[in-house]
Order: sequence, then structure tokens, then C-alpha cells
Amino acid sequence: MDLHLIPGAVASNDEREAIDAAIGSAVPARHLLLPALHAAQASVGWVSPGALNHICTRLSVPPAEGFGVASFYAMFATKRRALRTVHVCDDIACRVKGAEGLCRALEARVGPAWTPQTAGLRTSPPYEDSPPYEDSPSDEDSPPYKDSPSDESAATWVRSPCLGLCEQAPAALIQRAADPRGDEAMSHVSLDDLLTAIDSGSATAPQRVMVPQIEGTRDPALRLLRRVGVADPSSLDDYRAHGGYVALRKALSLGPERVLREVNDSKLLGRGGAAFPTGRKWEWVARNPVRPHYLVCNADESEPGTFKDRVIMEEDPFALVEAMTIAGYATGCEQGYLYIRGEYPKATQRLQNALAQARARGWLGDNIMGEGVRFDIELRRGAGAYICGEETSLFNSLEGLRGEPRNKPPFPVNVGLFGKPTVVNNVETFANVLDILAHGGPAFAASGTSGSSGTKLFCVSGCVTKPGLYEAPFGISLRDVIALAGGVAEGRALKAVLLGGAAGVFVTPDELDMPLTFEGTRAAGATLGSGVIMLFDDRVDLGDILIRIAAFFRDESCGQCVPCRIGTIRQEEALHRLMAARTNGAGASAREVGLINDLAMVMRDASICGLGQTAASAVQSALQKFSFDSPEAR
Repeated sequence: MDLHLIPGAVASNDEREAIDAAIGSAVPARHLLLPALHAAQASVGWVSPGALNHICTRLSVPPAEGFGVASFYAMFATKRRALRTVHVCDDIACRVKGAEGLCRALEARVGPAWTPQTAGLRTSPPYEDSPPYEDSPSDEDSPPYKDSPSDESAATWVRSPCLGLCEQAPAALIQRAADPRGDEAMSHVSLDDLLTAIDSGSATAPQRVMVPQIEGTRDPALRLLRRVGVADPSSLDDYRAHGGYVALRKALSLGPERVLREVNDSKLLGRGGAAFPTGRKWEWVARNPVRPHYLVCNADESEPGTFKDRVIMEEDPFALVEAMTIAGYATGCEQGYLYIRGEYPKATQRLQNALAQARARGWLGDNIMGEGVRFDIELRRGAGAYICGEETSLFNSLEGLRGEPRNKPPFPVNVGLFGKPTVVNNVETFANVLDILAHGGPAFAASGTSGSSGTKLFCVSGCVTKPGLYEAPFGISLRDVIALAGGVAEGRALKAVLLGGAAGVFVTPDELDMPLTFEGTRAAGATLGSGVIMLFDDRVDLGDILIRIAAFFRDESCGQCVPCRIGTIRQEEALHRLMAARTNGAGASAREVGLINDLAMVMRDASICGLGQTAASAVQSALQKFSFDSPEAR
């Protein structure tokens, strides 16, 4: 391929070493573009023109296309910036815990977001803007990155969408370059914690494990969480001592056909939101004569309010590795990919360790358990793009393309990753496979309800006494889950519950007896989505929450299709006008509400993927159920 490189741009030695280590000795393969971009970013704090030239030369990718991929993701900088960036979450869960006040305090103390800082919180001198690449157009919507000082302690801060630490709000993430400590998440942060992170890069408020059901007397009904807080997540031997790898050995003894039958008999529905029968998906791929088959774990958990998959990956990583191995064996896949959210450094480290140990013991690789079965897993980090939670966007990201969705059909079971039949499930779905193999498909189907078998993980956050991850059988009521979490914090009155996440719906206090099943929520005009249950008490301004939800979808729209690209912007604008009218005492505008409803219909009917189709769901439900007619309606 005739590559037109960026003139005069040469990678530094540090960049070349990092990139070459990420690519290895592989022949030019575009699917290694994302790991190479991560390596460049981690080495010097941005993807420089020289680094891009080196990456694209190694992978035979045109630099224009490489830049298009790098600029797609929020975690990659395409202009020089400080070596350390502190991402402060201001999304809805953190918002009700004071994140907006923290951001304003940071602005007053150290300057607006993206202001370079040196050690001691001294505001650095002005630096010239550096263009992204020579002769490339500027992006008016991108943050105004500045050349960072030569001092390696240089840092900056930025507002961030949800970081997946909603039960530990307010939260932050330190993104470190040229630093052996790597990235690190922080929970329950204070202003002092953030100032320390900016000044020295130290995480003084490390994230915690918040699973109330494992505290004190352990709930014996736990299945997916039974090893959390019990088994050492860094030890394969301890995992085995607590029942690990029993299910894989049983699967190998049963054979692929019997494993497929057990999963079908279990009536397991996907836990990512779509609720598609898992056994049917596996069976379609297993029967497909086209080879090779691929297995993909969608661990790009980016829905605001969701953190269930993060807990499993951090606290029981070997379970996910074992379950993926079983799925690969049953469906005829020899290669699996685990696509993990880029903002999950702790989960990434623990999964890397789990994969290495499993491979060393012969439980991944060319001869699993000495049975001649071949299957391996490659871990891939995302880089800050909610859209990559959509399965076809995820495939494009894995292939080294921009993470934009594909039209369906064809469906992944026929044409998926690299154009081959592909099984794709999320973390919670895979985790259930171990219980199915241990006790049999019919026994699993007998739990929960006839339409929703097994247990469900619920992410409870917001104005609640005991935020955290809860496991309960399908059929439990919303009221009872809230009671498990101690009810509304400080005994305040409950105003609303967001069910299913930012793409879900708002529920009123009169609807708390709703059964939490796929069929029950559907009948009530709601959705379980990713298991989000976020509480808002009588002090929360729901108008502010709606605007933040709208801003999230506007930011995260990939822009590929017009209905979503324009509709999400117009929705946010209409909400701003609507809330301004309320503040001014002018009352809610029927015109604005009508416009939002029209936009919702167009996005739902004409958007390519689920992002646009559900971008107005929560907003519409709130406008229908709550009053926004006066300043008191907050």
C-alpha cells in the first residue's frame, strides 16, 4: 500500500519502543491499531504525528484513517497535552453526590478544565495551541489542548461522563502517561483528593468493593456473587478451592452438543439489555459451516448507572475466563476477544493476571486440560466510546476501524467479527453459564420466573442508604430491592427512580411494586436494561438530571446517521429552553415537549442502532410522569 505519511513527523525512541512492544512481530494487521494507539498514548500522553506515522507504517494503515480512529475515542489525545489527566465524573449518579460542586471548586482553585498545571498547583504559562496534524482541519468541538510544560509532573483535569463507579460517587479517574503506576480510579473523592491527584498523581481515595450482601452474614442464595469477598481474585488456586474450573471439566466431559442443550434448557436470556435467548445464539453459531468462528465478550460497560460487570471482572475474574472457555468450546470457537472498557484499570489488571495464569496452567491455549481443545482469549481495551457497547460498533473497534455501528442484517451469528460467525455476550450472561453447568439447565430454568430464569444483578445507586451491587431472583419487586439497599438515604421522600440506566425510563413512587422481570417491566412500559436502579430524593432537580442525560447522548452519538446526530442535539436544546421557561416562571412549553416527542419518534424509527433509538426514552418518561411547570417542580 502506498502510504502518504505526515511530512517530517518521526516517532521518539520511547514511542517506537512502546508501539513495537504492543504490535510485536505480527505481520501488518489493522486489528492491532487500538492496542498500538493505547501504547503511544501511555508513552508520552498523546498520539503524536510521529507515533501515528510509525503505527501506520507497521500496520499498513493510511495515516488519515489512523487519525480518524484515534480522534474517535475520548481517551486518546491528538494534540499535545499534560502527561496526567484527572477525569472528574459529573454524570447523573455523581451529580446527586455533589460532583457539580466539586467541578466548580476545581475551576475556582486551579482553573477551567484542560488548564495545564505544574507541581504545587501553579498555573503554567500560556502555551501555543498545537494543531493535531499538519494540514488537518481543526475540530471545533474538541477540547483546547495546550502544549504541556516540559516538567513531567504537568497535569490537567477534565469533566467526564460516567466512570462506572456509581455506587462510590463522586468518582474520578487518573490517566497517567510515562508513569509505571498507569491509570487508577478513585471513589468518594473530596476536593483535597482531586487536588492531590492533579498535583502529584497520587490516588488518595482508592475505589472500594461495595457489595452489601457479602457483609456480615452472607446471603446463601448468592450465585454470581458467591465468591466475591471470599476467593482471592488474584489466585487461580484459590479460585479452584472455591469451585473454580469444575464447570469447564464437566463441559469437556459432556461434549459441545450436550453443553448447548443445557444452555438452551436453562432459558438463559442475555443480560445486556436485549434479553435474547443465549442458547439459540450459541446454537446458530455452532451450526454455521463457515469457519473460523469467533467469541466476543462485551465488557464495554458504559451505561450511566451500571457497574455490575466491573464487580465481576474485578472480584471474580477467573469465572469470566472459565465461562468464555466453555462458550468457545461449545460453539466451535478457537479465538475469543474480551473487549473491556478503557476506564476500568483495576478490572483490566486482574483479567490480564487471570488470563496469564490460566494460560500457564494449560486451561487456555492449544491443549486445554489435556483434552486437545484449542481456545485462547485476547484482552482488548476500549478507549472511551459508549457506542462501542453496541455489538457491531464493538466489532469495528476490534478490527481497527472507527467504532460505528453496522446495518443489520446480516446479524453477527452469520457475519460478525472479521466477517465470520460470532458469539457475543456480556459479562453477566457468561457468568451464569457456570451455574448452568454445575446444576443443569432445567434446574436453572426452575429459578426466577417462567419468562426470566435465574438471578439478576442490580446496580443500586443515587440517594440510597446502602449503594452497591445486589443479586436477587427474577420476580423480586422494585420496592423490595430498594428495601435491600436500606431505602432512601436519610429517610428522605423518594421523588423518582431511574430504571435501566440513561437509556431506560423514570419510575414514580407509585410504581414500586413492579416485578423486576423482562416480561413484568415490559408490561409496565419500562425496561430492566442493564440492571440500573438509581434513586432520586425530594432535593434533586430532575430537570438538571434530564439535561445531563441529554448531554450524554449528544456527546456519545457517533454521528454516523442523521436522526441521532442531529436529534440528540435538538433534544438537549429543547430541554434547556424548557427548563429555562420553568426557572423564569413562564411554565412548561407544550411546543418544546411536542418537539421532544417528535424527535424521539424520528430517532426511534430511523436511527441505525440502539443509542439513537433509546436516547429519548428517559427524557420522555420523565416529562410524562413529572411536572416541570414551575420553579418549585424540582
